[in-house]
Amino acid sequence: MWVVATAGHVDHGKSTLVRALTGMEPDRWAEERRRGMTIDLGFAWTVLPSGATVAFVDVPGHERFVPNMLAGVGPVPAALLVVAADEGWMPQSAEHLAALDALGVAFGLVVVTRADLADPGPVAARARAEVAGTSLGSVEVVPVSAVTGAGLPELRAALDRLGARLPAPLVDAPVRLWVDRCFTVRGSGTVVTGTLRAGRLRVGDELAVAADGSRVRVRGLHRLGVARDEVSAVSRVAVNLRGVARDRVGRGDALVTPEAFGRSELVDVRVSGAPVADLPGSVMLHVGSAAVPVRVRPLGPDTARLRLARPLPLLVGDRAVLRDPGRRLVAGGVTLLDVAPPPLARRGAAAARAGVLAGLDGRADPVGEVRRRGLVRAGDLARMGVPVTVTPVVGDWLADDGHWVRLGARLVAEVSQYAAEHPLESGAPVEVLRQRLGLPERSLVEALVRAPLRVHAGRVVAGSVSVLPEPVARAVDRLGVELRSRPFRAPEADRLVELGLGPREIGAAVRAGALLRLAGSVVLLPGAVEQAARVLAGLPQPFTLSAARQALDTTRRVAVPLLELLDGRGVTRRLPGDVRTVVSR
Repeated sequence: MWVVATAGHVDHGKSTLVRALTGMEPDRWAEERRRGMTIDLGFAWTVLPSGATVAFVDVPGHERFVPNMLAGVGPVPAALLVVAADEGWMPQSAEHLAALDALGVAFGLVVVTRADLADPGPVAARARAEVAGTSLGSVEVVPVSAVTGAGLPELRAALDRLGARLPAPLVDAPVRLWVDRCFTVRGSGTVVTGTLRAGRLRVGDELAVAADGSRVRVRGLHRLGVARDEVSAVSRVAVNLRGVARDRVGRGDALVTPEAFGRSELVDVRVSGAPVADLPGSVMLHVGSAAVPVRVRPLGPDTARLRLARPLPLLVGDRAVLRDPGRRLVAGGVTLLDVAPPPLARRGAAAARAGVLAGLDGRADPVGEVRRRGLVRAGDLARMGVPVTVTPVVGDWLADDGHWVRLGARLVAEVSQYAAEHPLESGAPVEVLRQRLGLPERSLVEALVRAPLRVHAGRVVAGSVSVLPEPVARAVDRLGVELRSRPFRAPEADRLVELGLGPREIGAAVRAGALLRLAGSVVLLPGAVEQAARVLAGLPQPFTLSAARQALDTTRRVAVPLLELLDGRGVTRRLPGDVRTVVSR
């Protein structure tokens, strides 16, 4: 099936035409039928001569209800522009056409109704001329009379030809269902309806309410009034939701595939149909079925930044309408160029940004997006509607080649600077480098490391030099000589200072893994744990602290923290009575 929306001036016979084509009543409210005027969206469907099903979204034509019209047209791929032969081209004919053009609707028909009341020729010629300069371009024009039935067979055939020209839907894409109705059904709960433009829905699927990210479950699906286990695009669909109250979702909300869309409050756009400088500072943005107040910040002659009153799940390339509600007219159309733009904090940033936007056309450009952002997660890019075709540098991080090379050069400089600032430390900590380079993750720092640099014990060091600064390395060697014959006789603090191992030097050696700190200034060589385990395993089990001290040939100052370390590593186990045993392995 496929979906088409009506458009056109009030009382030009849109609902009458839908009724004649489908045999269904699109006006849902008694007030609409009493007044003979469509107020809200109506829905109907029929089977065409080819066997294809077309669903209609019937929209109101009165200027007061243009927001309702835009909610119905926004998610729909094709339109039926209706003009009455006896009244001709009217204000809402022009405004509805401007809205279709702003939304980039490229498929449609013009239907001249009431052909039994006046010659449809002049109106058809005027409509054809008006439409030619819009996104619809050259369209078929079909004169009909819903009263006599004249032209209806020709219109059905034209609808078949229109449907055959529509592009194949992206059924494997993420779901973004703009909600145009929400109601409750006794015994079923909350039901929402919308036009499924892409993707597929199944009973049991989990979806997210885009407004707040909350999760809901698809309890049931209906397409054209028939229950379905699965519905694919393009379709009119009713979704029965589990776990959501009626007041939590409504027209203008969207149900989306979880984690597949971002939530944009700030967007950069290209404006068509009106100079940016002429736009009011505050207008309404109509996108999908949503209508959201926005603040306009002009950037270039045809580009602007919009700040939305509430976040929406927007994609690069989305088309939308700007409308001035005070003057009740379409102020312009917009193409979304960037749905996650950078801040404009520095002097001259707006002008520079306008220069960047001048080269964008709203088409997804993976390489260009990575180049402009320098560094971006693949998932964030996908949530903007940009396919990921660039190979990550680490994890799911994508980097522009030039930016990555510059970061590598800065890394080398920062490592050298840190070494000059901290001569006793064995290289620059990865976390410090992350902060200095302004990177979001430590893994990016490690991915930047190239020879002769290397990562050792959480630090970036030069591979051509010792991990330890030379003075500290010599002091550790002198300590090693003293501990060679009595490995558990840790020197006192003053002796360590004589050897050249003050607190800072000890800290550097411990970080480099050249010394083992037991407590304070009590240090041994790194192999002391394994050596102590072998000695203690030779004692009668269990053993006391005193027996351990004698076997290790050390003092209580060393034996107590050493045994506690062995306990902590599971080498020994402390038993009642203040004795220990070596854990067999």
